[in-house]
Amino acid sequence: MEESEQLKKIKAGDVRTASRLIRNLEDEIPEAKNALKRIFLHTGKAHVVGITGSPGAGKSTLVDALITSYRKKGDTVGVLAVDPTSPFTGGAILGDRIRMQKHAEDSGVFVRSLATRGALGGLSKAVGDAVHVLDVMGKNLILIETVGAGQQEVDIINHSHTVIVVLVPGMGDDIQAIKAGMMEIADIFVINKADRDGANKLYNELVAMLNMAHEFPGGWRPPIIKIGNCFDAVSFAQSVDKLAATVADHYRCLEETGLLGDRMKRKAMVELGESLRDAILSPILKEMTQSGEMDLFVEKLLKKEADPYTIAEEAARRYLK
Repeated sequence: MEESEQLKKIKAGDVRTASRLIRNLEDEIPEAKNALKRIFLHTGKAHVVGITGSPGAGKSTLVDALITSYRKKGDTVGVLAVDPTSPFTGGAILGDRIRMQKHAEDSGVFVRSLATRGALGGLSKAVGDAVHVLDVMGKNLILIETVGAGQQEVDIINHSHTVIVVLVPGMGDDIQAIKAGMMEIADIFVINKADRDGANKLYNELVAMLNMAHEFPGGWRPPIIKIGNCFDAVSFAQSVDKLAATVADHYRCLEETGLLGDRMKRKAMVELGESLRDAILSPILKEMTQSGEMDLFVEKLLKKEADPYTIAEEAARRYLK
């Protein structure tokens, strides 16, 4: 398929073409990177929302409900569910896609699972690339649901305009997780399953922590939204609609205060850094592995005949003349 034809199909929202490109980007097929170079010039229109929190916090149910809320208003939605990598296949375990299956027939919704593949922050490089594909497909909202792997989840801020941190009452590690770094990245807090005991205690702890903050960039104090039992359909839907409206309010705040430009700049710097590592480091590692040099160096390290710092400096001098 010609590049221009591929781009035209993705712009028209062709699911099959977009899915194939995202899969090829995950598999690091060179042709996919060439396609991405052309796609990138057409990106930057979507509002990217990161949703993170502890495993079991109900993120997937919340994402599913947000899709419904956005579709009621006519917005188109792309979802990237970052799953733990299967230890057997290296692919994503597709639990999140199964939960969102009811949207499968809706042409205004595109749901894709991505494997973390051990990437720092629980996010693979393919996430940033997939965001660009969904952006060019014309999705107004792109929701990134992360695996919930602890402190390294803060990496989500490098891919999103708005970050939602989902907490659940009764999970003792939640406040600890926030203290470990979540506090700094949250634009909106959600107390999910807020009908449970301990919801008010968790709310008060969050308020106390927010009260200790010296300042809030752009004057945006992260709101705390309670969302109750998903089986209480009317109340649950109203809470989710309120969350969707708050996400829109945050984006307006970013635009009005100029902070949107700062977030876009940070995102661009991260992408450039990843691309430089990909272009410079990957070929070196590949050549050293194929030649057997990597195995020799590892043996030297194990025998304490050399240190990794000197080896790295020598390799850099040799390859980056």
